Amino acid sequence: MTDRELIVLGTASQVPTRTRAHQGTVLRWGREVVLFDPGEGTQRQLTLAGISAASITRICLTHLHGDHCLGLPGVLQRMVLDGARHPVSLYFPASGQEYVDRLRQASASFGSPVVHEHPVSCDGLVEDWGAVSLHARALDHRIDAYGWRLEEPDGVRFVPARLAELGIAGPAVGLLSRQGWLDVAGRRVTLAEVSEPRPGQAFAFVMDTRLCRAAVDLAAGVDLLVCESTYVSGEEALAEQYAHLTAAQAATIARDAGARRLVLTHYSGRHPDESVFAEDAARVFPHVHAARDLDRIPVPSRR
Repeated sequence: MTDRELIVLGTASQVPTRTRAHQGTVLRWGREVVLFDPGEGTQRQLTLAGISAASITRICLTHLHGDHCLGLPGVLQRMVLDGARHPVSLYFPASGQEYVDRLRQASASFGSPVVHEHPVSCDGLVEDWGAVSLHARALDHRIDAYGWRLEEPDGVRFVPARLAELGIAGPAVGLLSRQGWLDVAGRRVTLAEVSEPRPGQAFAFVMDTRLCRAAVDLAAGVDLLVCESTYVSGEEALAEQYAHLTAAQAATIARDAGARRLVLTHYSGRHPDESVFAEDAARVFPHVHAARDLDRIPVPSRR
């Protein structure tokens, strides 16, 4: 099983339907379990997906429209009921602070996990989590909205044939990795001699927005891009009016950003068949998946 996986909880825009729950997306990235935009009903979708709320380490809200945040109170309460003992970090547009306050005090409850709030008011690095960092970019919606990007730093990986040629094995490999050199048979071997660059992986999450340069910059070179596609081609006027994207526009973002794979979500209820979104996007960008509720999508393997 991959340790980097996208789990789609809900794919509806504005209102849930018989087949689509409100927005909600989980990204498993090593030890991090990041929940994006928990709409109403998210804790039930977590149950159907087999994900314990107690495993969630971070929650990111793109904006404070109800279909992207009304599930937050239930998720926080469920974390306690599921036995969470760790704090959870919550990231959101700073201008939505009053709504976050209300959501966190929405009902009488048995408590909440310790929540570390991170209101965001500008583009750039939000927080470095060690093995991966979180970045934000302001998008073009009717209220303040931010897209999110997770980015792993570049590294190196050993080339087994070079290690074998020099007789380096076992604990010596770890020592070479830590200190960057190793004395072998009378000469110094450097890390660069037995390794090659390993590009870091990246993920982007773009929700409610018009087509804008910020979305392209946010998704630059990512391995996996999740992007809203509320409408399809021919409905550009609606997309502009309500500050959303068509599937073709989402595909344009993926193409222009050089993303490896695009996952579509956040569909208008006027289109009950997801295939129309996939077909619309595929005319622009071929590596597309139109998500359905409870889909599990691995982050593509390293380049």
